[in-house]
Amino acid sequence: MKRMFIGLLFCLAFTVQATAQQNVTKLEGQVVCCADCWAEADRTKVEYGTAEDLLKSQSCVANGDPTLIAVREGDKFTLYQLEQGKFRLPGKNWLEFVGKRVAVTGTVRTGRKKNDTNFVRVDALEILAPSIAEREAANVVGSAVELTLKDPFGTSQTLSALKGRIVVLNFWATYCVPCRKEMPDLAAIQNEYAALGVQVVGASTDAAEDRAKVLQFVKETKINFPIWTGATVADMTRFGLGAALPGTVIIGSDGRIAKVISGIVNQADLKREIDAMLASAEATAKAERKAEKRREQVASSKAKPSQASSVPS
Repeated sequence: MKRMFIGLLFCLAFTVQATAQQNVTKLEGQVVCCADCWAEADRTKVEYGTAEDLLKSQSCVANGDPTLIAVREGDKFTLYQLEQGKFRLPGKNWLEFVGKRVAVTGTVRTGRKKNDTNFVRVDALEILAPSIAEREAANVVGSAVELTLKDPFGTSQTLSALKGRIVVLNFWATYCVPCRKEMPDLAAIQNEYAALGVQVVGASTDAAEDRAKVLQFVKETKINFPIWTGATVADMTRFGLGAALPGTVIIGSDGRIAKVISGIVNQADLKREIDAMLASAEATAKAERKAEKRREQVASSKAKPSQASSVPS
């Protein structure tokens, strides 16, 4: 009798577990850093994934907030907490997928109560669409955007004056904690690449009257590149960034935007980008030198007098 009772309990537990789990194929939705950020707006009207959202997500994920996928069902969304299954994350967490629209394949565990957490164990993940921030950044890549600001001494400076160099344009502010954190990496880039035609420029959003704060910040962080002041949200938007700081734009020697980075720069990634641009520029220059040499050879051969002998009749 006891064995029968235990067997019934086992079967009941298995049935409950099976009911709470089901295989899912292509559970489509948007990846969000936490429920609080998702709940900041009506997501049927306001899309998640702006530059500000992605910047905030860095703090959320770093603080251990669970990463979710929001799946639309009619005029409502159901949130599922992402768990790693057979899918192998390219990094330490789900951060690089935040804001993107994805399709996940895996096993779902749904809570039996209304407010219980739902989970999806991810065995496969496919990116369906980039975030708003990525789309906005992509729209400005290849375009030439002018920027005119003043340095701390009141002299006007223009971005177009730096054409011919690769420019790393960093938007920052004295009150921005993450900005302070990335300054050593930007200073290292300036040290290593200045002789190769790369120029880092810091565009501060501090007002002109905050000159003393800017100069103190420069001193404390040992900035070794030019600082311009008076940048605005409108300026950042023209470069494919939102209002959130920090933000960085890499501009090619032709004056056109090559890369837009929201949030803190990664020195290794930045170096790879610059190295690739330098290699491409060198290859182009080499091809142009070769073509010019061929043109000179053709012109020289045409200029030489005919070597044919003439026989008198």
